[in-house]
Amino acid sequence: MKQTFKNVVVLLSGGLDSSTLAYLAAKESKSYLQNRVFILTFDYGQRHKKELECAKKISREVGAVEHQVVKFDLTLWGGSSLTEKDKKVPQKRKLTDKSIPNTYVPARNTIFLSFALAYAEAINAEEIYIGVNSVDYSGYVDCRRPFINKFQELIKLATVAGVKGRVIKIKTPLMNLSKAGIVKLGKKLGVNWSLTWSCYLGGKKACGLCDSCQLRLKGFALAGIKDPLKYKEFPPFYKINLKKL
Repeated sequence: MKQTFKNVVVLLSGGLDSSTLAYLAAKESKSYLQNRVFILTFDYGQRHKKELECAKKISREVGAVEHQVVKFDLTLWGGSSLTEKDKKVPQKRKLTDKSIPNTYVPARNTIFLSFALAYAEAINAEEIYIGVNSVDYSGYVDCRRPFINKFQELIKLATVAGVKGRVIKIKTPLMNLSKAGIVKLGKKLGVNWSLTWSCYLGGKKACGLCDSCQLRLKGFALAGIKDPLKYKEFPPFYKINLKKL
């Protein structure tokens, strides 16, 4: 009997990119008779834990079959301002992929994809969706196409599924989109932006000045859409565009 559904694993942080990704994966899965989206979220000791609650809400919004929150502690050895509270998160930084900020978490996407791969193989999932982007980003080395390609090669060698010819595919539909492009895609998919969170600092209001806030606001400004989140402060480029939104 022909299978009438496919299982897909989606990595969801609760931020702009991964939430758009979850909506997209859910929509693509609906071309099958059953929607089989399995979501993974990671609580690794990051200071911006508000995103974890957002991930739970987005997971319900897209009708995930299951939402697993995997907890482990990367604060044990630090190496990032997101996992070490005595390190200051950069604000008002000039956005460039030439210099990598201290918000980079060592090998984070390698760790995330390893968990996702184990999960995908266990539930017989065919695809893993990850919201990496190499256009409007902070220059993180594990968000680039060469890294994804190498991990895809590893899947063929490191899993029973891969050795038997059932290679689990890594899907990166946001890889070559600008932040504005992601916002426009999200609007088309009906993403509830008010349920998402991007700020590295957490808090009741987003700071508006960390890399993640700046990139998010840049996307909304260039897309001509007002971000529904509340911010403590806006970067200059968004203040100029805010009157037009």
